[in-house]
Amino acid sequence: MGGGRRMTLEPNYEPRPGLTHRDADWSGLHVLVVGLGVSGFAAADALAERGAHVTAVSRDVTDVITERGRILEILGVDVRLGPEHVHTPPEGTELVVTSPGVPPHDALMLAAATAGIPVWGEVELAWRMRAREGAAPWLTVTGTNGKTTTVGMLASILRAAGLRATAAGNVGTPILEAVLHPEPFDVIAVELSSFQLHWQRSVSAVASAVLNVAPDHLDWHGSYAEYLRAKGRIYDNTHIACVYNVADLQTEQLVMDADVVEGCRAVGFTLGVPAPSMVGIVDDVLADRAFVEQRQHSAAELCTLDDLRGDLEAVPPHYVANALAAAALARAYGVGPIAVRDGLRAFRPDRHRIAAVDVPGPVRWVNDSKATNTHAAAAALRSFDSVVWIAGGLLKGADVDGLVQEAASRLRGVVLLGRDRAEIADALARHAPDVPVIDVAATDTGAMDLVVAHAARLAQPGDVVLLAPAAASMDMFDNYGARGDAFEEAVRRHVIGEGA
Repeated sequence: MGGGRRMTLEPNYEPRPGLTHRDADWSGLHVLVVGLGVSGFAAADALAERGAHVTAVSRDVTDVITERGRILEILGVDVRLGPEHVHTPPEGTELVVTSPGVPPHDALMLAAATAGIPVWGEVELAWRMRAREGAAPWLTVTGTNGKTTTVGMLASILRAAGLRATAAGNVGTPILEAVLHPEPFDVIAVELSSFQLHWQRSVSAVASAVLNVAPDHLDWHGSYAEYLRAKGRIYDNTHIACVYNVADLQTEQLVMDADVVEGCRAVGFTLGVPAPSMVGIVDDVLADRAFVEQRQHSAAELCTLDDLRGDLEAVPPHYVANALAAAALARAYGVGPIAVRDGLRAFRPDRHRIAAVDVPGPVRWVNDSKATNTHAAAAALRSFDSVVWIAGGLLKGADVDGLVQEAASRLRGVVLLGRDRAEIADALARHAPDVPVIDVAATDTGAMDLVVAHAARLAQPGDVVLLAPAAASMDMFDNYGARGDAFEEAVRRHVIGEGA
């Protein structure tokens, strides 16, 4: 770790000296806020409250956005809705604060760069809106998959240690809301996407983790190298520990390339027996050889695999890896082993993540609609031996060949849906030509009933029908949650109908 800071060809990142805390002089600063989702609304509100001249623009015009615009107008914000307002910054703009969904090649972002206007993301703004003294430290997590689960586990561990803690960032609650909460937190577990990390430069976490990296969002970043560069930014300026995945050499390389605070350590997590400065598994025990005094010869027991089980039928390997990463971050912050155990015992994963649908019968139905990329789908498929796989949607430029090749021996059959299903079908023809494939072209509200009916015909007793689409959902559904709900409802209709 170390080396010099990464050289970047970008405009001055400081629109005004001293904007490093919420009580700095923000007054009169001309700021353009791009996007009026929850994070954009929070940014415009916080800046206006501190006397900045705020213009807020949104390409989308929905009822929710219109209502947010009305509220901001009352606060003195100049709100401009519609695509005609998102091409160039208004004259006199000194800072652009962008929502994470806006890519760097967007016309407005390119115009800002050409004009030499600094661009911050919501995370950068949130870091600079922390209190001057006594601000809650951040423990940060990114990765292609597992971020939300790991951050949830981490927050549960921190609360078990008696700390006032929350999960925020990409997980749902805007990080700016957590930072400005009227009842300050002791510590914040922060989930960061590659979109958010692309725009941040100042965050200095106590401990940070990259869980894994695989090609994703290449349409947004432009290349895998740029995606990796964004992920690696999470390690920059870390104080105590950079947590990496021993099984993913790219994450370790990102640590090695990072410019960290002097004295920061690299801490690995592994599903094998941990070496010194790692956390891992000894028999069925999660063990810490990183944050104990005699780590060359001893380890601290954190919990058992059974402690992780909760409501799960089985504990998938990637779930154990998430628990190890969360434990490492908490231990870096000084949390004791008992609180790690209690927090992991108490944690329950969110819906749509390897969630069994509670229906009777010899076939198990599993909803992993959150598997919106190939890496997540591969982890889900590895969890079962004989699978009828439901896949398809928006692939976002991802290559599915490796996923299909690895999963081929586990596949009883495949049912495809969504816009980019032909790419998966082509990969199946190359790497699993003997596996039956059913193509569902329908995109209406009854499409999932067709998918489930076809999957049921392919499945045999003991099989798992797994919704792990390897793709985003927005071609057919509002989000992955709506897709998962549609799957579960269709399964219940099918099973109850068959049993009637």
